[in-house]
Amino acid sequence: MAELWKSLPSWVRNIVVPILVLVLAWNLIWFVVGVVGTLIALLLKALVLVGVAAAVVILVKKAAKS
Repeated sequence: MAELWKSLPSWVRNIVVPILVLVLAWNLIWFVVGVVGTLIALLLKALVLVGVAAAVVILVKKAAKS
């Protein structure tokens, strides 16, 4: 691997490789942000669904009593 690295021209080592690393890091960061955002959105939807279901159960029980 060291031989391959040393065989590259200096402009590739100093310009192209850092740009590729930055692009890959940027994409990885946004992938992680997207996954976390999706998980949070699903969690919020589940909480809203549970809350609505609980409200419906409470209202149905109150309506059945009267």
